[in-house]
Amino acid sequence: MPMSPAIPPMLTIIVGSTNPVKINAAKQAIGQYSPDVQINCRGMHAPSLVADQPMTESATKLGAINRVKFCQANAKKVDQPADFYVAMEGGVELFENGPATFAYMAIIHNDRLSVGRSANLPLPQTIFNALQAGEELGQVMDRLFNTRNVKQQGGAIGLLTQGLASRESIYTQALVLAMAPFINAELFND
Repeated sequence: MPMSPAIPPMLTIIVGSTNPVKINAAKQAIGQYSPDVQINCRGMHAPSLVADQPMTESATKLGAINRVKFCQANAKKVDQPADFYVAMEGGVELFENGPATFAYMAIIHNDRLSVGRSANLPLPQTIFNALQAGEELGQVMDRLFNTRNVKQQGGAIGLLTQGLASRESIYTQALVLAMAPFINAELFND
């Protein structure tokens, strides 16, 4: 009698955004740690409770944490918990060497929070000035590079690196790093 193929285990991920770049980054990052597992990854609107364009590291980090906690709380309300809750928040800051953009990652697994951060992407002063005037980075980049909705594509990262990096690739890398406490739980137990 032929054996039916085994059904691979399933992981559920809820991402605090409906942006396909963020959803794909979460699926790719966690999927690298679980190559033999089916992944159900879906996004949900999750408010950051910070400015649409966070202008400091602390506001950016808080935005990611607020989004991930919202995801977890709402999934539990409807009794549809996930294995991982993931949120990303992009922000800017004026550093010692000039303005830069970056993102914070927040992941909750088994009620444990891990926070990570991407590398900095230097920004021209003219772009930073537009952000200080109230525009969002995606809008500024669309205007300067004559693109449309770049934040759901390669983002400022793709445009400023001539496509050598993208918003999704940087978010994926930062999420892979933020997964370390879950992958090595025995080393991170207090």
